[in-house]
Amino acid sequence: MPPTRPDPGPSLLGRDAELGALFAQLDDAGAQGRAIGLLGEAGVGKSAMLAAAVDHARGHGFTVLVARGRQSETHLPFAGLHQVLRPLLANADRLPGMQRDALLACFAMSDDAAENPHDRPAPAPPAQTPPASGFFAYLAALELIVDASSRAPVLVGLDDLQWIDQSSIDALAFVARRIAGERVVLLCTARPGPPSIDAQTVGWTQLHGIDDDAAAALLDARAPGLAPAVRERVLRQARGNPLALLEFAEAVESGRHAGGELDDELPMTTRLERAFAARAEHLGAAVQAILTVAAIDDGDNLDDVLAAAAALHGAPLDRAAARPAFEHGLLSGGGEQYTIRHPLVGSALRQAMPAAVREQAHRALAAVLPAHSDRAVWHRAAAVAGRDETVAAELERAAGNARRRGAIASAAAWLERAAALSPDPQDRAGRLLSAAELGYQLGRHGQVEQIKAQVGGMDLRARDRSRLAWLDGVFHDGSTGEPAEVRHLLDMARRATGDGDLDLAVQLLVGAARRVWWRDPGAGLRHDIVLAARRTGRPEDDPALLAICALSEPNEQGPAVIEQLGRWSADADGRPDLAGLLGIAAFCTGDFRRAAAFLSSPINELRAQGRMSLLAEALAIRAWAEVYLGTFDMSRSADEAMRLADETGQSLWAATARIAIALIDGVGRGWDTRHELLTDAQHVALRTPNAASSLLAGVQLARGIAELGANRPEQAFGELRRVFQPDDPAFQRVQQVWTLSHLADAAVPIGRHAEARAALAAVEAVAGGSPATGAKLALEYSRAVLAGAAQAEPLFRAALDGESRHLPWHRARAELAYGTWLRRRRRVLESRDPLRAARATFEAVGARTWAQRADRELRATGERGWQPTSSPRERLSPQEAQIAELAAEGLSNREIGQRLFLSHRTVSTHLYRIFPKLGITSRGRLAAVLSATRTDTVT
Repeated sequence: MPPTRPDPGPSLLGRDAELGALFAQLDDAGAQGRAIGLLGEAGVGKSAMLAAAVDHARGHGFTVLVARGRQSETHLPFAGLHQVLRPLLANADRLPGMQRDALLACFAMSDDAAENPHDRPAPAPPAQTPPASGFFAYLAALELIVDASSRAPVLVGLDDLQWIDQSSIDALAFVARRIAGERVVLLCTARPGPPSIDAQTVGWTQLHGIDDDAAAALLDARAPGLAPAVRERVLRQARGNPLALLEFAEAVESGRHAGGELDDELPMTTRLERAFAARAEHLGAAVQAILTVAAIDDGDNLDDVLAAAAALHGAPLDRAAARPAFEHGLLSGGGEQYTIRHPLVGSALRQAMPAAVREQAHRALAAVLPAHSDRAVWHRAAAVAGRDETVAAELERAAGNARRRGAIASAAAWLERAAALSPDPQDRAGRLLSAAELGYQLGRHGQVEQIKAQVGGMDLRARDRSRLAWLDGVFHDGSTGEPAEVRHLLDMARRATGDGDLDLAVQLLVGAARRVWWRDPGAGLRHDIVLAARRTGRPEDDPALLAICALSEPNEQGPAVIEQLGRWSADADGRPDLAGLLGIAAFCTGDFRRAAAFLSSPINELRAQGRMSLLAEALAIRAWAEVYLGTFDMSRSADEAMRLADETGQSLWAATARIAIALIDGVGRGWDTRHELLTDAQHVALRTPNAASSLLAGVQLARGIAELGANRPEQAFGELRRVFQPDDPAFQRVQQVWTLSHLADAAVPIGRHAEARAALAAVEAVAGGSPATGAKLALEYSRAVLAGAAQAEPLFRAALDGESRHLPWHRARAELAYGTWLRRRRRVLESRDPLRAARATFEAVGARTWAQRADRELRATGERGWQPTSSPRERLSPQEAQIAELAAEGLSNREIGQRLFLSHRTVSTHLYRIFPKLGITSRGRLAAVLSATRTDTVT
C-alpha cells in the first residue's frame, strides 16, 4: 500500500468544553447507557469529535464499534449494521437460534437469504405476513452489544448517520431505545435536517463553528504566511468551520484557487467541494479514473476499484497507481481497504463527473462485482440512461431478497428504482404500489402519500386500482369514516368480486369496515358493506366475514356473529391469523370473554414471529376486552401495547392503549386532574381526519370512571353523556352500550334519572336481545340502578345472579349499588353484607377507588375500622410485573427478553429490582408471591 498523506482533519481547537462534556458522558457509561447525537454542517467538527471520543473510549478500556455512512451505500441493506457488528459476529452462535438466523439472514450469511431468481413479489394488497426476521435481527444486535458490555463498556460510533442505510438505522434505533440500563453509549453524527433517529431516542446537540480566537490560531498554525487581507477573508468565509479553514488555507497557499471557493454568495458545502475538486484536477488520467470509480463505489475494496478503473483507463492499474490520491488527501486507508477521505470529496468528484462518465463507471463496477449480485444490479441500474425492463426485473428480484432479509426500507427503495426503469407504465405503477405497501409496513406515511400522488394519474391494471384504494387512508387504520372514502372502497370490492378476485374483495371490505368502526358513516353504507361481504360467497362462519359484519353492524349482526363464533375453538383450529379476525369480531359485538381468548393465540404467534406492529394492535384490543371484563392489570396487555405501538409508529393503537391505562389508573389509584395519557390520546383523535369517535368515546369513559371513583357524580355524568349525544364528536353507537352502566351510576345521586332512562331505552332498542357479555352486563345493571322503588329489588337480584356472577368487578359494582339502595331505604343492617362483599372484591381486584366508595357507604351505616391493604405486586411497574410473571412461569432471562424485545441483561436488572419489592431473595419464590396477589378475572 502506498504511504498515506497525513490527514489532520478538522481541528478540535476551541472545543475543550464540548469534548469535556462528551467524555464525561462516556465515562458515566458504567452507570447509565445513553444515545447522543452531534448535529452540524459539513466540516464543523462532528467527525473529529467522534474520533476523539473513540480514542478516549479506547484509552479507558471500552469496546468500540464504529460505522461510517457513505452516500453511495445508502441503498445497501444492513451495510451500516454490518460495520458495527463485524467485530462481534464471531459470537453470533451464542445467540438463541431464531435471533442468530435472523441476523445472519440480514447479512446474506445464511441459507434463508439465498436468492431465488424466480421470486417476484406478487402484486397484491399489503402482505399480511411481513418477514419475521426484522425485529429478531434487531434483538440479536442488541444482545451482541449488551453481551460485549458485560466485559467492558461499549461505544457505538455512527458517523454521517444521514447516509447510513435505513434498515441499519431502524435496527440501531431499536438498540438505542433499550440501552438505558446498560454500559453502552451510542454516539452519532449527522448533517442538519430531519434527524434519522428521533429526538426521543437520541439527545441531539447542535454543533457550530469554533470561536474567533480558535479559528485564528488554527489558520495561523496551518498557513502562517498568508497576507493579512487574504487571512481576514479566509477567516470571514470559513465562519469558524475548521475544515473550511484548513482547506481554504491550503487552496490559497498552493495557488489552486481562483477565488471561487471564497465566493461570498456560495454555500459552505459548495465552496468546500470546489476546494476538494481543485485537488483532483491536475492529477493524471489513471488517478482520475480511480477517483471516478471510488466516488460512486458502494464498497471499500481497493482492488475492486482498481479493476473497474482499469476498464475506464484502458490499461491495467495496480495499487501504486492510486498513490497520488492518497498523497493529496483525497483517499485514505490501508491494505485492501480504502475510504473517501471526507464525504465532500466524493460529492465534489461526483459533481464534476459528466453523466456519460458516471454511467461508464457504474457499468465497469457492475462488471467486477459478480460475487455481489445485489450491488452489481444496483450499479447496472445506475448505468441505464433510459428505461430497461431487464434491469428493472433484476432490481425487483433484489428487492425480494432484501425483504426476505428483513430490510424492508431497502426493498422499498429498490422497487422505486425498478419502477423508474420500467418501460411499461402499468409495470411502473405496480412496482411503485409494491414500494408503497412496504412503506405502509414501515409506518412511513409520507412515503406512501408521495407514491400515491405519483400513481394517481397513471393507467392502472384493475388489481392495482384496488391496491391503490386499499392504501387510501390506510395509515388511519380506518379512522377516517368519510362516507365517500368508505363508498370508494366498497365499489372497488364489488368490482374485485365481479372479477373473481374474492380475496382482494374481502381485504378491501375489511378496510372499509374498520373505517366504519372508528367513525360511523351512516346506516345505509354500513349495511351495504355487509351485503357486499356476503356476496363474496364466504361461508357463514368465515372469520373475515364475521369481522366485517361485527365491525360494520355490531348491534344488528351481533347475535348471528356470536352464534357463529361459538362454532370455533379458542385457537381457531391452530390458525392464529383466523383467531385474530375472530377476536376482532368478538370484541366488536361485546363478546369480551371470547375476544380475550381468541386474541391470545395470535398474540403468542405474533410475539414468536417478532411482528411488533401487529402485536401492538392485538394487545391493545385485548387490553380493552380485559378492561370491559373488569381486569385492571395494565401489565397484561395495555402497557406493552402502548410501548410497542409508540415504537412502531402506530399512533392510533398507542392512543387506544393510553386510554386503557388511564382508565385502569382511575379505577386503581384515581386522579383528580386531567390525565396526561388521556390528553395525548385526545390530541391523536383530533389530529385524525374526521376525528376518530371511537377514541374520543374511550377518553370520555375513562374520565367518567375516574370522576365516579373520586365521588364526583355531576362531573362524571357530564363526561359520560357526550358518548350518547349524536352531535358530539365522542358519539359512538356501540360504545354507548358499554358506557351505559356508568352513566346510570352517575345519574342516580344527582337526580338525572330521566336522561339516563332515555339512554337505557335507546340501548335496549338496539341491544336488548343481544347475548353478548357487554350488553347483558350493561342492561342488567342499568335496569336495576334506574328502576323505581317497586321494581328495583328483584332487578338488583337479577343483576347479581346474571352475567356478573362470574366477573368479580361487575358483581362488586352490583353489590355496591344494591347495598347503597338498601341503606338509603333505611335497611341498614341488610345493606352491610353486600357493601362488605363489594369492598373486599374491589380491594382484591385492585379497584382501590371503588373500595373506598364502598367503605364510605359502610361508614354511613355506622361501621368503622377498615384499613386498605397493599399488595407487594402494586410496587412493581407494569413491565416489572410482566417480567415477574414470565420468570414465575419458568422462562429464562433470554426467553423473557425475546418475548418482550429486551436484552437478557435488562431482564436480569429488572429482576434484581423486583425481588426486594416483593420481599423475596430468589426466583423460586416468585410463583408463590404472585399467585397470592394475582387479580385475574378473565374467565
